[in-house]
Amino acid sequence: MTATLTPPRTGKPRPVSPLRAELRRGLGLWTGAAVLVVVLVTMYGKGGWQGRWADTTNLLHVAAGVFCVPLALAAGCRQGGRDGRRGTAELWESVPRPPLRRLLVAVAPSALWPAAGLLLAAAVCLLSTWPYVSAGRPFLELLAADAATLAASGALGHVTGRLVRWRLAAPLLGIVGYVVLVFSAYAENATRWLGPAGEHAAHWDRPVWWYAPASVAWTAGFALAALLAHGLRPARLRTLALIPLAVAVAAASPILRLPQDEGPWRPDPALARPVCDDGVPQVCVTALDAKLLPQVSAALAPLNARLKGLPSAPVRWVTGPHGATRPGDVELPDPWEDSVRGRLTRPDLYRNAAVTWLFSDTCETGALAGPAAERASLVHLAVTEWLAPTPEDYGPATTGAQPYIGRLRAKSPAEQSAYLTRYLAADTCDPDEVPVP
Repeated sequence: MTATLTPPRTGKPRPVSPLRAELRRGLGLWTGAAVLVVVLVTMYGKGGWQGRWADTTNLLHVAAGVFCVPLALAAGCRQGGRDGRRGTAELWESVPRPPLRRLLVAVAPSALWPAAGLLLAAAVCLLSTWPYVSAGRPFLELLAADAATLAASGALGHVTGRLVRWRLAAPLLGIVGYVVLVFSAYAENATRWLGPAGEHAAHWDRPVWWYAPASVAWTAGFALAALLAHGLRPARLRTLALIPLAVAVAAASPILRLPQDEGPWRPDPALARPVCDDGVPQVCVTALDAKLLPQVSAALAPLNARLKGLPSAPVRWVTGPHGATRPGDVELPDPWEDSVRGRLTRPDLYRNAAVTWLFSDTCETGALAGPAAERASLVHLAVTEWLAPTPEDYGPATTGAQPYIGRLRAKSPAEQSAYLTRYLAADTCDPDEVPVP
């Protein structure tokens, strides 16, 4: 049997590209992993954001802006000062590649890995929110703008590290960045929307279409200007850095003209659209909470059974940004506040809150006074407890109202309906008009 010999390979090994080599070493990969962990830990610690895209996007935006931007600045600065610490800066100057090309390759890990870490964390959070959302969409354009901000922060930190050869430059840059971001997030002017940590909590809003591209142009243009100013040779070419700087200033201009409170957010009628059941009284929530409607209806069913057919009873229970808009409408508490992952956690507590809102008339100062005021307060409490008892682990003591509660429970159904009709028709701000059971 004759053995076949395989001739040795004589081809040269495939060279590794400088960009791939840079992406595999240094702090870039670890910075991306740190961004991923920071965002996921922040989201896990906060909780309550799985159910509405606005909450998920807003918390991701704040986590990226407040915590990850300073991290990217500090890590980029540390990475940028690598050659200065090693004493190899002059050696790199002798390499035949253009200085700007070398700079862009060196900056790539500081810019790309933090952005990749944020996008991966955002994908995990969006996928975990998706099963519980009823309407709307995630604001992917804002998440892309946040990723661009992280990349720009890493690039700016890298350039700073090349210019400032001091070991404490990286941590100090991160601390300064954190302080500036926190103060800008709470600024009482439009600059809060220029920074990457401006918070917005309205659930029925959407951002204007141009805000995300303008934010990308602002942060990326500023970072690109710094890279061109530092990496272009000869010095006369550095005037080209004015082009991206002008783009950044132009993009910042409309952002600075935004309203202080609303910023780039505008109401979305599709999200605020009422979705109602066929009960009596009718229960209506917004399209944003359509998946919660069956649970809200079930929670209010015992209460609706007592109110059905009464002359002064509510016609509709409504919730949302527009509130009560028709005669007979009564506002409901936001069911999202009492839900976790698409489930109404405490139906009894929600029903009690609905009754409290039903009887929460806004009275003038001093109206609830006089000898009958205390009795009226106890009657109010008794009616609330009769319609929707407060859970044992929540709410005020009901000892003083127990005699009235006992009288209400002892009445026949017809007598209870007659009393409730008189109570709903009375002026609850006038203690003398409140009927005693």
